[in-house]
Amino acid sequence: MRILLIGAGGVGTAVTRIAARRGFFERMVVADYDLGRAEAAVAAVRGEGAQERFAAARLDASDEEQVRALLASERCDVLLNATDPRFVMPLFRAALAVGANYLDMAMSLSRPHPELPYERTGVMLGDEQFALAEAWERSGRLALVGMGVEPGLSDVFARYAAEELFDTIEEVGVRDGANLTVEGHDFAPSFNIWTTIEECLNPPVVYEKDRGWFTTEPFSEPEVFDFPGGIGPVECVNVEHEEVLLIPRWVDARRVTFKYGLGEEFINALRVLHRIGLDRTEPVAVTAADGSRVEVSPRDVVAACLPDPAALGDRMQGSTCAGTWVKGTREGRPREVYLHHVVDNAWSMKEYGSQAVVWQTAVNPVVALELIASGTWSGTGVLGPEALPPRPFLDLLTAYGSPWGMREQ
Repeated sequence: MRILLIGAGGVGTAVTRIAARRGFFERMVVADYDLGRAEAAVAAVRGEGAQERFAAARLDASDEEQVRALLASERCDVLLNATDPRFVMPLFRAALAVGANYLDMAMSLSRPHPELPYERTGVMLGDEQFALAEAWERSGRLALVGMGVEPGLSDVFARYAAEELFDTIEEVGVRDGANLTVEGHDFAPSFNIWTTIEECLNPPVVYEKDRGWFTTEPFSEPEVFDFPGGIGPVECVNVEHEEVLLIPRWVDARRVTFKYGLGEEFINALRVLHRIGLDRTEPVAVTAADGSRVEVSPRDVVAACLPDPAALGDRMQGSTCAGTWVKGTREGRPREVYLHHVVDNAWSMKEYGSQAVVWQTAVNPVVALELIASGTWSGTGVLGPEALPPRPFLDLLTAYGSPWGMREQ
């Protein structure tokens, strides 16, 4: 397998460090708009004895022609997208055009309903990708979308629950929480702030079998969820996320939700950003002291002012938990379980030099690529993780040294 990895930020760099210890691929080209970042990601695996399998390249992810040319010149079988969601569609189309397989960890962007944003869906996450499903099927190639941790592992958990744990499912609820702190920072998101603002301030989507997909107000339906791994009770709220759009396509459930443990301080910060327009992505004109004018995106300015999440690992403490809560019946009796994956920041920093949140995101596409390389996972068209057999994935994740768990509720 020959892989083009696009994006050498925290997650992309963690991908290289995880993949360097596995032998399933022949070559991985790490491409980024900032060549220095790509070179640094490759340099980070020199001590793994696998540097000859890695190469760095400069690439503009928004330039489809440039992406197609690099895929072709490197004879890549698969494009792994580790950029933010703004670049999903050009990379998705480029892979389709050259006949490469495709994986991402976040799907094409949504657009709220223009008149009733907190009642009805507009363009939903992934709609643009699923619109090309027939073209992908005709190509005989696989586009595996939403294959990170959430979405990704959480979807695998949902399929596993449906196959092995339940006869009927009332609700699948993805629940994410952490007790991570960052020394020296009052406000320091542990993941890409551009994406965090997008998913947290957009109208959350909920699925109900009798109603279909609908939206609610941001941060709605708060609940306290008790997380394992020493994290404990965390208040979680509705957030827009891909699992709600993916799981109902392959898992029969009466209701699907996603709730994130954000915390009151973080929610208040996001509300302030929204109130003063700093969450906007449309460029605004700014006049400098010398009278010159430049157009900048307010959200990009916020991202530039905050610390890089990938560089916070040595100042972070605590753990992060991703998981899927499932409620239903088994052999005529009520049952509830929480399938979960906990990563301790001290462990991920010691073992891989990557902070817990980016490492937990990065390990899952690497596991998926290994299953595809071996032929254990296969398919054509646009598929979510829950469309494929869950047990081989969960077994291989454990073999990577990061076991998952299950708690009866």
